[in-house]
Amino acid sequence: MKQSFSKWLGLDEQNEETTEGKVEDALVSKNEEIQQIPVKDIVPNPFQPRSVFNEDKIEELAMTLHTHGMIQPIVVRPGQDNFEIIAGERRWRAVQTLGWETISAVVKEMNDTKTASIALIENLQREELTSIEEATAYQKLLELHGLTQESLAQRLGKGQSTVANKLRLLQLSGEVQEALKQRKITERHARALLALKDETLQIKILANLIEYDWNVKQTEDAVKHALQKPKKKKKPKVKSVSKDTRLAMNTIRQSVDMVAKTGLSIDTDEEDHEDYIQFTIRIPKK
Repeated sequence: MKQSFSKWLGLDEQNEETTEGKVEDALVSKNEEIQQIPVKDIVPNPFQPRSVFNEDKIEELAMTLHTHGMIQPIVVRPGQDNFEIIAGERRWRAVQTLGWETISAVVKEMNDTKTASIALIENLQREELTSIEEATAYQKLLELHGLTQESLAQRLGKGQSTVANKLRLLQLSGEVQEALKQRKITERHARALLALKDETLQIKILANLIEYDWNVKQTEDAVKHALQKPKKKKKPKVKSVSKDTRLAMNTIRQSVDMVAKTGLSIDTDEEDHEDYIQFTIRIPKK
């Protein structure tokens, strides 16, 4: 069962209605002071799991803000010379495109662990992360809170196998992870590549599947082919020769050499057959 984000992050629960709601519902109370903070004085969250922002989505959000105004403030924490976003980076980016000088914000004092957790969970709730960004978020939550995969799955209201399968994607090469992040391949394509432990093979098949627009089945077939071990060529059988046979062969060769040393021109031929060795010696009559 999914646990309250308020309890998980150690926040003060505002009311019963927000405990299963969005992270920002648990962050901001109705009586909280909303300030107008200069947009230029705000910096992104360094723990933001989203590395790729869809510019079209940001533009759509900007149009909504332009038409309806800022309905929900962003949440920031004070830094040395600026304010760091805790939640609401997409709205902050949209406001920048509109050229607004200030933005509605609630200022919270919060440590790195809580800030990172909120940024991760906020994005997981939106379900717009790529599978590799989601996997990275899971890994960071495990590290931040010292959780097991099972307990993390319970807190997120997901199946343990779902969490485990996402985390396995982090075993892929950096090139494959980047392709996932850029949505050049699907998660199912990536899962097929997991069978290859050799990163060089992963990258080789990745290049082909992108170039030729392979479907998942074609990718799986390519992986299976790559995993097949090449058949070893049979070594030619070495014919065994007994010690007595070798002795007899050497004796014949030595005898031929002795005759040849007398000045007689001897023509010899030696053939190796399956069951015997044939010597042919031709001695001229004259």
